[in-house]
Amino acid sequence: MKDSVSVIGAGTAGLIAAKRLAQLGVETTVYDQKKVLGHPVRASGILSIRGLDGLGIDYGRAVTNTLHGARIHSGGETMEIRAGAPVAKVLDRKLLNDLCHDEAVANGANVMLGSRVAGHALEALSEANIVVGADGAVSEVAKHFRMGDIGRYAVTYKAEYNIRHDDPGLVDLFFDPGVSRGLFAWFCPNAEDILEIGIGVDSKAGNAKASFQKFLSLPRVYSVIGSSRPVSEGASIIPLALRTKIVDNDRGIVLVGDAAGQVKPSTGGGIIYGGNASLMAARSIKNHIEGNASLEEYRKAYMRKYSLDTRLHAFANWIYSRAGEKEFGFALRVLRGLGVGSFLGRYGDMDMPSSILRNLLLGITFA
Repeated sequence: MKDSVSVIGAGTAGLIAAKRLAQLGVETTVYDQKKVLGHPVRASGILSIRGLDGLGIDYGRAVTNTLHGARIHSGGETMEIRAGAPVAKVLDRKLLNDLCHDEAVANGANVMLGSRVAGHALEALSEANIVVGADGAVSEVAKHFRMGDIGRYAVTYKAEYNIRHDDPGLVDLFFDPGVSRGLFAWFCPNAEDILEIGIGVDSKAGNAKASFQKFLSLPRVYSVIGSSRPVSEGASIIPLALRTKIVDNDRGIVLVGDAAGQVKPSTGGGIIYGGNASLMAARSIKNHIEGNASLEEYRKAYMRKYSLDTRLHAFANWIYSRAGEKEFGFALRVLRGLGVGSFLGRYGDMDMPSSILRNLLLGITFA
C-alpha cells in the first residue's frame, strides 16, 4: 500500500492539497519545474469572500482590492449588480501562491522547486507514491496516465495599466461575441490606481492577443486607456470543462485544479472549486491510505458538491456564447427592468448559482 504522496505542480491547488495532507499526517512532497514559485502568474485573481474563507488560507496580505459587485455590458445596455457588503477580493496571485507555499511547508510538506517530473521519472514516482496532478490545464500527469480529455479551453490575454477605475468597487464585464466569442472581456480595478483589462475567447474561436487588440480599439475602451501603455501583460490557457477522468484508483492517480478542469465554465475561475477539490482529495487519500476508502470517493464528493453548479455555469456560458450582442443587450434591458440586478446584489453567489434557485423556490421575488 502506498502511504506517501507526490504532488506535481506548486500552484494554489497543489499547495492546498499538500498542506492538508501534511496536516493529516501524510508524508507529502511537491514538485514544480519552475525555479521561482508562481512566476510568471498570468491568471486573474477575483475571488468570492465566502469561497476564500472556506479554503483555510490566511490570504489577507495578498488582497489588493475589495469588490461590491459588477456591471454587465452588451449591445449598448448595462445592468449593475451591487451588493450592500463586500462580495469579492482581488488578490495578488503571486503573493497568494507564496502564502500557500509557506503554509504547506509550515505544516510539514516538502516543496522541491526547479524539479520537472515527467515521462519515466513520473512513472517511477507513481510506483511508490500516490500522485496528485496539479500541473495546470495542459497537465503532463493527465497526459501520461491517460486520464481523458477536457475538451474545451479558453485562451486569455490581459494587461495592467496605471489607470484609476471610475468605481473601484465594481468589475466591468463586456459581452460581445464579435470580439470575445466563448467568454467575455473585462475591466478589473486590481488596486486603487491599477486597472486590469483582459479578454477571454474560446480556444477554437480565435487568437486571444488579436482579440485583445480589437477590444482595445473599441471607442468605449480607447476612451479609458487613451495613450497609456501597459505595465505588465501576458496570456494564459484555462479549461472550461471537467476532465473525463480525475481519479485512477488502481494506479493511485488523482487530479485537482485546472488539471482536472475544476472551474466555473461561465468565467473560467478555478481557485475556489480547485481549492475545495484539493481538500476533498486530501481527505480521500488519507482514508485510502488507512484502507477505509477508494480514491473514487474523492470524485464522488466533488460531484456531489459541484455538479449542479457546474452545469448552471455551463448553461450560462452556452447562452452568452450563442447570443448576438443585440440579443444579449435586449435581455439585459429586460432583466434590469424586472429588477434582476437588485435581486442578484442581495442574493447572488458568484460561485454557487444554485443558491439563487433556492431563493427563488423559497418565494423571494426580484422586486
